[in-house]
Amino acid sequence: MLAGRRVVLAVSGGVAAFKAAFLARRIIEAGADVRTVMTDSACRFLGPQTMAALTGTPPVLDLFDQEDVSPHTSLARWADAIVVAPATAATISRLANGLSDGALAATVLAAKCPVVVAPAMHTEMWEHPATTRNMATLRSDGCVIAGPVSGALAGGDEGPGRMLEPEQILEILAGVFTPGPMEGWRVVVSAGGTREAIDPVRYVGNRSSGKMGNAVAVAAADAGAAVTLVTTVAAPSHSRIDVVPVESAQEMAEAVWAAATGSDVAVLAAAVADFRPADPVTGKLRRAQGPPEINLEPTPDILAGVAAMENRPYLVGFAAEVGSLEGAIDKAQRKGVDLLVANDIAKPGSGFGTETNEVTLITPDGATLPWEMLSKPAVAEKLVAEIVRRRGAAGSS
Repeated sequence: MLAGRRVVLAVSGGVAAFKAAFLARRIIEAGADVRTVMTDSACRFLGPQTMAALTGTPPVLDLFDQEDVSPHTSLARWADAIVVAPATAATISRLANGLSDGALAATVLAAKCPVVVAPAMHTEMWEHPATTRNMATLRSDGCVIAGPVSGALAGGDEGPGRMLEPEQILEILAGVFTPGPMEGWRVVVSAGGTREAIDPVRYVGNRSSGKMGNAVAVAAADAGAAVTLVTTVAAPSHSRIDVVPVESAQEMAEAVWAAATGSDVAVLAAAVADFRPADPVTGKLRRAQGPPEINLEPTPDILAGVAAMENRPYLVGFAAEVGSLEGAIDKAQRKGVDLLVANDIAKPGSGFGTETNEVTLITPDGATLPWEMLSKPAVAEKLVAEIVRRRGAAGSS
């Protein structure tokens, strides 16, 4: 898959930089043409002459004092793919925030090709909230994340943060040019919490952040699907994601039902209000008028609406529970879903707005499959793989 491809290997300054030399050799052996760009710090760990000898072309080290008046844009336009290996915490931060203060970051910022990021750093840095946020941004921007894994680190300790081996990165790079498992599929995803108007100022709502639904949309898009994301929150930017902004349960129902018609998969991760004010007032309610009497009425059952469709898509629902998951098991059996994803929002690290989630898959027959605590993007990637496996085994909807 790499024969004839043009790959830019971007090396930042970590101890794992020595692996970039091996990676360059492996990519060349696979038939690709390789050029390199290195940060100043990378040159302290790996000699530029080594990369020049391996690739046949001197690495780009600076934006200035070059024969090319715009080395970063030239390199970005030349590339079929960019591999950032190792990607240090500092480089990840630059890429996530769109900084272009050096040749490496500027090249990635100017690129329209796939970007593979192979993180490498100490465990404490990898687990820091800032790195977690930056990694989520890179994923939502469409970067392919390669690792890291747990293992021996430069400080003599062990833990997550070790860069993948060159052969593993090579396999992931090759996968960039291979059609994803959802290539040609149409997927609709819902995300966020709905808002049901009491008056023009106030609403009935919930604490959903939409992070899980957004992560599912990105994972499906990364797998090759054309995704329609119906959401009440800010949506990730991705070339394969079409965003439909909504606010209320009624608006979400209409958008989801329209998008689900003819779709292959529907993943309804939004936290939809079960009830709404029956008679929202047109003017602002005033404290001086005393507590209002608010009569509630049911909102549309979006999940049931999709389940009732003729030739409906493969249907995945979500259920946020508190404590026992018995309610979720009952929901899976009643709603006609193909799969239900349940989580206990009272459990630390698994509630609304968190960066992680601990979910249990539930099938219509009540069988459960608990997963370990993972980041929400990791849950989404694992869920997409599960959907591909289960839908494929059952036949297309």
